[in-house]
Amino acid sequence: MDGLGVQYESEMIYHNMINELEKKKVIFTSIDDAIKRYPDLVKKYFGKIVSNNDNKFAALNSCVFSGGSFIYIPPFTTLDRPLQSYFRINSKYMGQFERSLIIVDHDSNLHYIEGCTAPEYSESSLHAAVVEIYVGKNSTCRYSTVQNWSNNVYNLVTKRALVEENGKMEWIDGNIGSGITMKYPACILKGNNSSGTCITISVASHNQIQDTGARMIHIGKNTTSRIISNSIAKNGGNATYRGKVEIKKSATNSESFVKCDSLILDNISKSDTYPININQNDSSNIIHEATVSKISEENLMYLMTRGITKEKATELIILGFIDKFKQELPLEYAVELNQLIKRVL
Repeated sequence: MDGLGVQYESEMIYHNMINELEKKKVIFTSIDDAIKRYPDLVKKYFGKIVSNNDNKFAALNSCVFSGGSFIYIPPFTTLDRPLQSYFRINSKYMGQFERSLIIVDHDSNLHYIEGCTAPEYSESSLHAAVVEIYVGKNSTCRYSTVQNWSNNVYNLVTKRALVEENGKMEWIDGNIGSGITMKYPACILKGNNSSGTCITISVASHNQIQDTGARMIHIGKNTTSRIISNSIAKNGGNATYRGKVEIKKSATNSESFVKCDSLILDNISKSDTYPININQNDSSNIIHEATVSKISEENLMYLMTRGITKEKATELIILGFIDKFKQELPLEYAVELNQLIKRVL
């Protein structure tokens, strides 16, 4: 681990950077501290992708934001390990409005991991975050999230990245908790030969609505995007994919692939898909695949004939269903995700 930040309620209470980051002139601090110490850098990028009139929750965040991460990766910089942040809501009626700004300058790379959690209360709390990411020329950024908010939290997040020439942005997004989640990580593929990927899982159980997906906007030539969405619905939960792919007229010879798979575990749960696919030129392609299924009785029987109980067999099939997402996480996070999934099944 290269660096760690912890936000409790609306304040960053702990921040650690090892000497390696300081020697490479990497900045990893809270957004509040960055505004004071690096005002010119913040002013250059802040609010340029997600403006304060983008949507009502972005407007609210712009008015009252407190806490969140600021990261600047200088040119020609490679980090061997991820930077990590942890966000926690611990009070009733709490509103958490962190604002994160990440800048990966040209010819550099970053992997950033975020974890979110909160204890269960009968009263509701709100998490309305905004994340802006700038991926420079020939650079790569991976942003991994596993949120395990309690069911009393409304999780309404705006995440967006601008990708320059030959840049690469990857969103790895896991949604296990919260009563309502509305989150659609986006890539604006501005530069030629840039690419965007969003791999998501969502698990919706009793009194949960997981409304998730991704948005890919192609502007540059020869751009590529990929959206992989796996959702699981059980005990009356509602798991929805809502996504948009738009290939502009200028984005010639571009391609996008969208795959949405839903697994429904009972007769009272629900899964919907609302794709918007727009292609404005004749040299580009959009491929969209979607499946909705239940656990196969044949697969269950096969595993049970090998001496595995029905409960364990069901668990194995579900863990296999989200295997693509787990492969994108560091080992320790994949193990933690397995435990979270088992806990909600």
